[in-house]
Amino acid sequence: MTTPTEPPVPPGRPAPARPGRKLGPVADNVGSAHRAWLDPMRTAYLASGLTLNELSGRVRFAKSKISELLRGVGLYPRWEIVLLLALELGMPNWPLYRLWSQAALEAHRNSDWINGCTDRTTVTATYTAPPLEHGAFRELVESDYALYAQVFLDDDQRDNAVDDTFNRLWLSWNEALAHHDTRRYAWDVLRATVMARTPHRDGRPELGAAAFDTVILHTLTDPADYANELTETLELFTAISRLPDRQLDVIILRRLCGFTHEAASALLGASLATIRSDERHATRFLDSVIPPPSTEGTTP
Repeated sequence: MTTPTEPPVPPGRPAPARPGRKLGPVADNVGSAHRAWLDPMRTAYLASGLTLNELSGRVRFAKSKISELLRGVGLYPRWEIVLLLALELGMPNWPLYRLWSQAALEAHRNSDWINGCTDRTTVTATYTAPPLEHGAFRELVESDYALYAQVFLDDDQRDNAVDDTFNRLWLSWNEALAHHDTRRYAWDVLRATVMARTPHRDGRPELGAAAFDTVILHTLTDPADYANELTETLELFTAISRLPDRQLDVIILRRLCGFTHEAASALLGASLATIRSDERHATRFLDSVIPPPSTEGTTP
């Protein structure tokens, strides 16, 4: 999908000064699923120009409680207040509800609690269609996103991660369009969503499950050959996991997903030169840590 030829002013320009106390940062203990909808809501609030006082008057909810909600402080918020704020801030309620529900489960709220919040709400989270450009973008890249996510996650987690990615993009679609490259913005959302669900060791994502799913292992019938190949594959995947983030993504797309340089460039929103450079640097690193096959005893 091409980006606008004359994009709006990129994010990062300071918001107009507003009276009253500045909104504090998100609490450190807020999880990734909670932040998936909280960060877009904070962005919508800051872009609205409203003060907490004004927002409190409009939704008829205590200013202190709104501040706590927007910082992720205290108990996980009920859907009623989240929806009131969303309506006031012009946020689409369907993707917000999907992300809120997912985060509620991770906050150890059961389905009865979630349904109870919704049943008591006058305006429910009815489905509405996303913006046309968002829908077109999803149709263009969804299957490719799933291939990337599959390297790190099982089938159910993969599908949830991809779905959550597009719900997050829907909530922040204007910001995505304002970015210098919508594809790059969207990829960063996908990556953050997938990595939040991926097991990590020493700060790096684990790729052991993907190693067991390589094509060559499925073709080996001799136990000794399988064991040797598995050992080498695990060593390779461990080395891949140590790559810098951008090089890791390029190697995964190129070697594990089978993308061409051009396809990886389009998906990541990076130039062909950048893709090739990242691949070269990654390959040199992998060659330096994975010893070549032994040639001992062979004829020169």
